[in-house]
Amino acid sequence: MGLLGSFLGASVGWWTLGPIGAIMGLVFGHLTEEQVSFVNGKGNNANQQRSGFLATLLVLVAAVMKADGKVLKSELDFVKRSLVATFGEQEAGRALLMLRDILNQNIPVEEVVHQARVNINYSSKVQLLHLLFGIALADQHLSDDEHYHIHQIAMGLGLSQKDFDSVSAMFIKSASAAYQVLEVEESATNDEIKRAYKKMAMRFHPDKVAHLGEDIRKDAETKIKKVNEAYEQIKKERGIK
Repeated sequence: MGLLGSFLGASVGWWTLGPIGAIMGLVFGHLTEEQVSFVNGKGNNANQQRSGFLATLLVLVAAVMKADGKVLKSELDFVKRSLVATFGEQEAGRALLMLRDILNQNIPVEEVVHQARVNINYSSKVQLLHLLFGIALADQHLSDDEHYHIHQIAMGLGLSQKDFDSVSAMFIKSASAAYQVLEVEESATNDEIKRAYKKMAMRFHPDKVAHLGEDIRKDAETKIKKVNEAYEQIKKERGIK
């Protein structure tokens, strides 16, 4: 099921209520009558979860993009490239049209984040954070305002500071980035690093978000790849066998 089809084919779920529902309702108002008729169709629980996840993603992407007080066409172009990488050309184009409408809405970020916190499981929240960083850095630059807003979103979702630092280190490189990805101190022993790697490999496994769709699962594979790369880097630096 495509990204737009996920919204239209799902039965009424948690995301159709509250602030997210209000924002998406205005977006759906611009769709054709035939498309809107699918909103009332019955979908399974997996479709509802995916729809809620994607609606939250688009609303929060818009909030991050507006963080510095302006949205440039070049930013939208960069965001489209990031969306294409995850959802494919056709679905990314549709998502971008929805995103443009959402950008024109007043977004009550705290209320949106609270609604997502209550209704999205922890693994999906980490994946949402990963996507937000990837989209925000689509132009190879993350402003202080964008970083601050993503951090506020992560904390509002109930993510731990360690998980935020881990995902952040996957995108923002530093001397200690590999250790941050594994959520260990540079002073950690080799055995502690091995245990940390196994723990992160299990926590960030793509199957944890498989219910959100194959495209989201594939994005999760890039996250676990970064965990593997961090571990291999540390092993090489320390000569760990």
